[in-house]
Amino acid sequence: MKKTFTVIVACLAAASVFAGPAKPAKAPKELKCAVMTEHMVNIKKATASKMYADYKGNRYFFCCGGCVTSFKANPAKFAKAPHIPTPKGK
Repeated sequence: MKKTFTVIVACLAAASVFAGPAKPAKAPKELKCAVMTEHMVNIKKATASKMYADYKGNRYFFCCGGCVTSFKANPAKFAKAPHIPTPKGK
């Protein structure tokens, strides 16, 4: 019994060594607008046109300037909307 347990533990340890580190999840290319959630927003285009806002370590994207204004007036209201972590150094 003790020998079997030792073999199982050794096999699990070896498997974790060969598996390597977990790969990070791919960043999305599109997210729903944080205000008008029925609209999809291309993250690259929204970033280039400054159609985003950062709030509490997260970045939210918008489909139009009106959404930016609405978000900035009450960001806590939209904090659960789809978002990504604020990029480092930004």
